[in-house]
Amino acid sequence: MSEDGVSMRSEVERLLVVDDEGPILHALQRTFEAAGYEVTACLDPAEALDRLKEKAFQVLSADYMMPGMTGAEFLARARALQPETIRILITAAHDFSAAVDAINNGEIFRILAKPWNRVELLGTVRQAFDTYALREKNRQLTALVQKQNGELAELNKGLEKLVQERTTNLLDGMVAVLDYRDTETQWHSRRVSRFTRRIAEEMGVCDERDLRTIEMGSLLHDIGKIGVRDAVLLKPGPLDQEEWVEMREHPRLGWALLQRIEFLREASEIVLQHQERYDGSGYPAGLKGEAIVVGARLFAVADTYDAITSDRPYRRAQPHAAAVTEIRRVSGTQLDPRVVEAFCAVPESDWVRIRGEVEQISLLEAQWGWTPPRRVFDLIHDAASQHKAARADGPLPLDLAAIKA
Repeated sequence: MSEDGVSMRSEVERLLVVDDEGPILHALQRTFEAAGYEVTACLDPAEALDRLKEKAFQVLSADYMMPGMTGAEFLARARALQPETIRILITAAHDFSAAVDAINNGEIFRILAKPWNRVELLGTVRQAFDTYALREKNRQLTALVQKQNGELAELNKGLEKLVQERTTNLLDGMVAVLDYRDTETQWHSRRVSRFTRRIAEEMGVCDERDLRTIEMGSLLHDIGKIGVRDAVLLKPGPLDQEEWVEMREHPRLGWALLQRIEFLREASEIVLQHQERYDGSGYPAGLKGEAIVVGARLFAVADTYDAITSDRPYRRAQPHAAAVTEIRRVSGTQLDPRVVEAFCAVPESDWVRIRGEVEQISLLEAQWGWTPPRRVFDLIHDAASQHKAARADGPLPLDLAAIKA
């Protein structure tokens, strides 16, 4: 094996010579054997075709004028048997039609005239063998590249899977931080992310990257609440004016937390705008209508549905029909009417199925005794505190490597 990874074979250089005149054929054979080639000589082109079926030759040499089959016809048939072989035509017919016939039918490497010049003859044959070797090396390199490309594609698939797994683990850890603090809405983020994806699919979003962005943004919509004090986040009664100001900062804080994470940058727009309302009465920017990113408009419907159909300390969960009625009532004010229509077109059984899948996950995690790593909470909480202290609108440094570790 050579340094470039291609095997350099010390292969015997084989030459097949065809000429219907015995003395000329003998002279050619002696000339080529003296130059170190392994020569097979044939008087009959039909016999030469049989030799081609038995073993491979790098170079073929044929006379043009032969009975029963011209040299051009022979080389054309030889090409079908061994297409990589280099073909030379030797002819005493100095007419243009013979050359055209040979080139068109046999893909001839060179045409030599009889009587030949020995130096020119051997030089042409040497070039033919060198050309064959270069083409063979190129074929080997191409095969090697294709093989390596295939291996690289498989490696990329494995890396993509690994990145996806680590991304999922990171997101689960971040969401678990919220569940760790606020058990009242436990599993809400996971349900609403799947609800939002289902509405997106109903609206015709089919690109997996777009769906994933919408799902991640919905999953992490409340991540900014990590920076809200427990006294405010967990307060059992109504919030006062100052506490509401703090609470309403959580979309901006969540957006800032996610800005330094490249694969969450698009999803962070949903986090920033998840409290906006279709009629412009939401916060933090008071955006209206389609100025709100579509992911946030989808989330708003899913969030409303989950809030109505889930148990809360102050009321029992309402049935699906009651949720549909309420969602239709606020269509055009709180919610995007087109998204509402898409939501209403989804069968109730889909919502039941999604809720059941999330509940199954919660049961399994409870069975395994899984708890969110404390270091994840500490890292994100510290970053949130730094952001609040700086009171900056720019991106917040977040030690993503430490979180992934």
